Amino acid sequence: MEKEKVEELRAFVSYIKSNPSTIDDPSLSFFKDYLLSIGARMPTESIPRSPKAEQDYGDSEDEIVESDIEFEGELVEHENDPLPQIGDVTKDVTEEDRDTAQMHKSKANEAQSEGNLEEAVNQLTMAILLNPTSAILYATRASVFVKMKKPNAAIVDANRALEINPDSAKGYKSRGMAKAMLGKWEEAASDLHLAAKLDYDEEINAVLKKVEPNVHKIEEHRRKYEHLRKEREMKKAQAERQRRRAEAEAAYRSAKKETESSESIPSASNSSSAFQDGKVIVVLSQYDLKTRLNAASNASRLSVLYFTATWCGPCRVMAPLFEKLAQKHPQIVFLKLDIDQLSSVAQEWNVTSVPTFFFVKNGKTVDTVRGADRNGLERSIALHAK
Repeated sequence: MEKEKVEELRAFVSYIKSNPSTIDDPSLSFFKDYLLSIGARMPTESIPRSPKAEQDYGDSEDEIVESDIEFEGELVEHENDPLPQIGDVTKDVTEEDRDTAQMHKSKANEAQSEGNLEEAVNQLTMAILLNPTSAILYATRASVFVKMKKPNAAIVDANRALEINPDSAKGYKSRGMAKAMLGKWEEAASDLHLAAKLDYDEEINAVLKKVEPNVHKIEEHRRKYEHLRKEREMKKAQAERQRRRAEAEAAYRSAKKETESSESIPSASNSSSAFQDGKVIVVLSQYDLKTRLNAASNASRLSVLYFTATWCGPCRVMAPLFEKLAQKHPQIVFLKLDIDQLSSVAQEWNVTSVPTFFFVKNGKTVDTVRGADRNGLERSIALHAK
């Protein structure tokens, strides 16, 4: 492929990167169709939303509603002119080429001083074709495009200048001013600050005074919606806690109803119903717990108290094991207590986390296992079941 066409393609890609919306231009529909046909993803731009729309989106991520911000300064529409012509970077530039290019640059400066910007661009283009590896030539033409209010062309040239020389102050300056024309305030501020560090001048300062107030507005807007997002997350978390609590209360009422309908709370003399050998017993009250522990103590049986909660992930992991252990050790009394339903009992037993397992024998706590410690639970049962 011809080197000149490769450079033109490079410039076109650079232009698309700087202005993603350009791909939707009707004149480029053939190119967009081709990209889609090979599975490419098209660039998308954020659609501004109003505060009400933010609420309607529910769980979606909050975005800056830039349409709500009143920015300062006039913007320039994207120009549809052809991309600026660039040279062949692989060209072997001679001293004569450089001298002639410098002559064209001088003529461009004269044309600018006379207000003839079109002629300045023509002269700089001829200079670039002669010396396509000169960052200053691209940066200078970019500055002329800025004066002509052609920000897209300016960005293409500034990008080229910065590819050749990443420390091109004029490249950053021209690109920053072009970005400001397009309303890309944060990108503009970043480029202008870099330009000021490399080579400060009053023009950069003047543009920054117009750009930075808009950047501050965007930052304030972000802080506002970040605060709203956190508030919404807190409300969601609170609603989830309330939902889980309601589920736990419903489960408690159901279990209590079943127990009351089948038999009364077991007494120490009714040991068979108190123990329910091979099963996990759901404790319904403080009195219920006391009665069952007394019955186990009178029968010299080990009791294992399992403090849990419906919202606890590790508890859900340990629950099946607790059921299997009850089947495996029918001589042990396995008791399950929900800390949300029996908060006073949990407080009395000093339960600070779930799951927590207490081992009680002859009325005394002989061991404790905290957390989802499967091995620890099985080891303590084997030790105290004797």
